[in-house]
Amino acid sequence: MSGEKRIYSFEFFPPKTVEGIAKLRDARKQLAQLDPKFFSVTFGAGGSTRDRTLETVLEIKADGLAAAPHISCISSTREEIREVLLQYKNHGFRHIVALRGDLPSGEASTSELRYAAELVEFIREETGDWFEIEVAAYPEIHPEATSARADLANFKRKVDAGADAAITQYFYNADAYFRFMEECDSMGITIPIYPGIMPIYNHAQLARFSAMCGAEIPRWLTLRLKDFGDDIASVRALGLDVVTELCDRLLTGGAPGLHFYTLNQAGAVSTIWQRLGI
Repeated sequence: MSGEKRIYSFEFFPPKTVEGIAKLRDARKQLAQLDPKFFSVTFGAGGSTRDRTLETVLEIKADGLAAAPHISCISSTREEIREVLLQYKNHGFRHIVALRGDLPSGEASTSELRYAAELVEFIREETGDWFEIEVAAYPEIHPEATSARADLANFKRKVDAGADAAITQYFYNADAYFRFMEECDSMGITIPIYPGIMPIYNHAQLARFSAMCGAEIPRWLTLRLKDFGDDIASVRALGLDVVTELCDRLLTGGAPGLHFYTLNQAGAVSTIWQRLGI
């Protein structure tokens, strides 16, 4: 790939342990050399990682790097969300990823805002144009959607509420992304939509994540990964080939950039990056 202006970003989750903090620092240091537009940091179900999300983005910011905290509305009141927004604003953050979020298992919802579109609208009401707001998109359709049409209409509500850009759920079928982009175009949706990219580290982990979020693993890929069994080196080698080819096709087809779900690891992302010649 050459000189076209694309935007790249990397996602982290807040570490829980001293070892995890050290591992993330090492990954961040390595990935910072790739000069991404920003690092995003996830926000646990029901705000369960709120403090650690703040700590992580503050550390990223202290290193002179751009950070975008995630924020969700599930199990949060308007006042709690207002407090979080003010906290991020006071620390000088100008970029945020606004999501509905997943309800923690076994907990009743105390949400006053039920959907991401309502959250985006609330952020705009509270902070105007202070934040650049990213939202989620689902080329393979949100697992809770009643239909593809309903899911697209929900995405448009987020855009109409004031979203500036979107990051997709990960996928391994480039055609799903291009078809989704055509559908968005037909709905008059023009914001940048960045493909979410998940490197493949091991099959069991990927299958577990995909079952939760509704991402499809192509049958041929599932069978190939199963053939390798516990041969992690072969799984990762195939994963690098598959994901690099996916990224190349997306960029060649006009994707405005890529957002990598790093799982707090730098190795696979760096290798894919080098293979793409970004």
